[in-house]
Amino acid sequence: MLKTPFYDPNLSYEENYERGPFGGFVEGNAFQQKGEPQYNFFGQKVYLPFGIPAGPLLNSKFCKAAFEKGFDICVYKTIRSAVFPCHPFPNILAVKVKGDLTPAKAQSKLLADNNYSEPLCITNSFGVPSKDPVVWQEDVKKAISYARKGQVLVLSFMGTVKPDQTEEGFIADYAYASKLSAETGAKILEMNLSCPNIGNEGLVCYNLEMTEKVCKAVRKEIGDTPLVLKVGYYQSDEDLKKLVSIAGKYAQGIAVINTVSAEVVDKDGNPALPGKNRLRSGVCGACIKWAGLEMVKRLKKTINDMRYTINVIGVGGVMKAEDYFEYKKAGADCVMSATGAMWNPDLAEEIKGKIC
Repeated sequence: MLKTPFYDPNLSYEENYERGPFGGFVEGNAFQQKGEPQYNFFGQKVYLPFGIPAGPLLNSKFCKAAFEKGFDICVYKTIRSAVFPCHPFPNILAVKVKGDLTPAKAQSKLLADNNYSEPLCITNSFGVPSKDPVVWQEDVKKAISYARKGQVLVLSFMGTVKPDQTEEGFIADYAYASKLSAETGAKILEMNLSCPNIGNEGLVCYNLEMTEKVCKAVRKEIGDTPLVLKVGYYQSDEDLKKLVSIAGKYAQGIAVINTVSAEVVDKDGNPALPGKNRLRSGVCGACIKWAGLEMVKRLKKTINDMRYTINVIGVGGVMKAEDYFEYKKAGADCVMSATGAMWNPDLAEEIKGKIC
């Protein structure tokens, strides 16, 4: 059963940032861990390799609530090197999808509205807003302090496409964002490559030449800090091999997947999300679990075949406790839930209850 989401879709991003989180996420007692943390997550001991990926945890208040609810790995929402505005309201809508959102089905128009029901699928369209570095750096430090024994905060960052920007300028901005991120003291960093590429030629992760250049520049800035590459769904096995080869040089983990892009419309067939460049948006929730699971299996096999040591973080459609175990069986070293966690603050506790 869906519960009150900790991010309120009926409020703007700024209202959620200032007033959230909501519902059971901030109600009741903190989850009490038992025993000693046994799992190794990039050198940090955690009770369970399960958490919330970049996106829903807007600031330290959200991270604090997530830690208290037993989500042991919390990824602070992706930041940028400078202030960046959020897309216009609304930013989250329910999407009607029958079964899996396959690549073929994603080419069709999907109906979106405010009726959130199971199996839950949503579109989230924020544009990756970011506060000034002076603001988010201090807030990240606060979020890090909220991690309890057996828990860790991960900080996600990305570069920004700017008018008349050169390739070198784009790479430099990624590197600068990573430098600012490392200054917070975050023990693990995640580089969001599932975002627009310079020249608006798709996502960075699908331009593997650019991906390698960005990874090389970032590694120079962050030293030995563990790095996770956040990517989308790859249809080509050859591209997957290239990604693994790049990760083998510069990163310790790969997080798959982000969302599946689709066109969302209202009941009258008009664009459901107002504003520029919002005809298509990322869809997540139950309908993309197939894609996350498939990517984990393919990625794990590729990593093993190429004899690399790279951790795989499985994301996508983890709505209930059973989904966590399905991802682990598929080979995921760690599992994360965004939509599922948003509508069920007890998800981490439910998973741990099935293990004990």
